[in-house]
Amino acid sequence: MTEPEVMVWARLKNRQSGVKFRRQVPIGRFIVDFACFECRLVIEIDGKKHAPAEDRKRDAWLASRGWRVQRFRASDVYADLSAVVDAIYALVSRAAGPVSDRTVPDT
Repeated sequence: MTEPEVMVWARLKNRQSGVKFRRQVPIGRFIVDFACFECRLVIEIDGKKHAPAEDRKRDAWLASRGWRVQRFRASDVYADLSAVVDAIYALVSRAAGPVSDRTVPDT
């Protein structure tokens, strides 16, 4: 994993968002950075090496199979990790329902 992916993973692992995320997950012929099967949510952290045209094709393929893909730039992770994580938690909240309806671990 890249450094920005490690930073995000530290805030997603162990159900900190209230749902289980997996890292470096194969879905079809792709490996996504993070996936929550419960929410059908893929999180991608894009560095300088990403090709937007290929990303669009990949996102369309994932969407056709019921996945929602949210991309964040690595530079945004470095600049404001909390904002990126808050955005991910908001996506989880909308996809999985209110936190009170889910089991949330004690922290």
